[in-house]
This record gives sequence, structure tokens and C-alpha cells, in this order.
Amino acid sequence: MPYRYLQELTTPSVAAAQERYGSQAAVQRLLVGWDTNPLLNAAEAAFVAERDSFYLATVSENGWPYLQHRGGPTGFLRVLEPVDGHSVLGWADLRGNRQYLSVGNLGNSPRVSLLLMDYAHQRRLKIIGTARVTDVHDGTPGDLLERLRVPGQRGKVERLITIDIHSYDWNCPQHITPRYSAAELADALTPVHEELARLRADNRVLREQLQLRPAPPGDGTGNKDGHEH
Repeated sequence: MPYRYLQELTTPSVAAAQERYGSQAAVQRLLVGWDTNPLLNAAEAAFVAERDSFYLATVSENGWPYLQHRGGPTGFLRVLEPVDGHSVLGWADLRGNRQYLSVGNLGNSPRVSLLLMDYAHQRRLKIIGTARVTDVHDGTPGDLLERLRVPGQRGKVERLITIDIHSYDWNCPQHITPRYSAAELADALTPVHEELARLRADNRVLREQLQLRPAPPGDGTGNKDGHEH
């Protein structure tokens, strides 16, 4: 597992906190001898391809971080061909609320952090890298627009964003509360829906049979002679 993620984020302030709380020796042991290759492996690439959302963090000129949720059809975040030994992610950025906070921050600093969540299986992948923004009206190099455009996705593509990955890390799943999308629940709920449909059909037949059953003779009270006893 690559640990460049920890190496690049362990600033002097972070190291001081690790020393204070007694984790610095353990972290250093974790880093020694591990691969720091910024290339995604097959497992990470598959995980990215299965996501329908992620969180994107950028930083403004005044030092404030900004975290934004990005969502779309499953697979809208694409894994592209590596460049200079780095895996590359990309997506077609649609027109939104037109605040342009993330895009504006990227004009100041290309450094980003991504958090990809799989709530159903309690997994999360953290990625840091540098972003490039290409406005579509400025002319898109090569076939990048077609490679990142999602067929049938509603909305106007304003720009393309690609990220050169510097490092990544799988985070501890301990405190991830399982949550499920409608698509993830579909297989599990199909037998329930089928059973409910069968019971409703049986109930409808029974009601019809009761309505067709002839009334007992008498005055409708069950007394054959029509008198109380």
C-alpha cells in the first residue's frame, strides 16, 4: 500500500502532534520500506470506477479550505492513462450554482484532496494531487471531452478537470456507518417486493371470493326463521 500520502502530509506541525500523542514511532515504522508509487493499482482503479460521488477539497488565497460534493452517474470519475509516472483522474464539470468556489481556488493553487466513499462496504479512499482545469470554450485538447463526457448526463459541460495523483491511502473503516443507495438495495429488496406483490394478489382473490359467496338463507342475520331466540 502506498504511503507517500502520509509522507507528504506529515508537516512539522503534524509530526509535533504525533510526538505529543505518542504515535510518531508507530507512523515512522509504517512508512519505512513501503512503496510510494503514485500509480493506482487495479483495486483502486476499480473502486474509482464504481463511485457515483466524491468530496473535493481545495484551498483559497486566504488559507480557508473548501470542501465540495461532486456527484453523477456511476463511473463519471474516470481513470485516464498515466502521465509521467502518475495516475490521472478526470471528470466533465457541469454548470452548477455558478459560485465557482472550487474552480476559483484551483486558479490560486492546483493542490487538491479527494475523499471517495463506499458506505455500503465501509471503505474510503483518500487521494491528494494537483488539478488542471480546461474550459471547453477555450478548445479541448485531443478527444478529452469525449472521453470524459457521460452519455445521457443532463447539464452543460463547462470545463474538464484532470488530477495528477501524487499519492493515496485507504483509510480505517472503523467509524463508517453503512448506508445504501437505491441501486445497492435493489437486489436485496427484489424478493421482498415479489413476496409483497404475491400476497396482495392472494388478498385480492380472497376478497373477490368473499364477495361472490352467497348469503345464508334468512333475514341476513343468520337466523333461518327470521326471529330472535
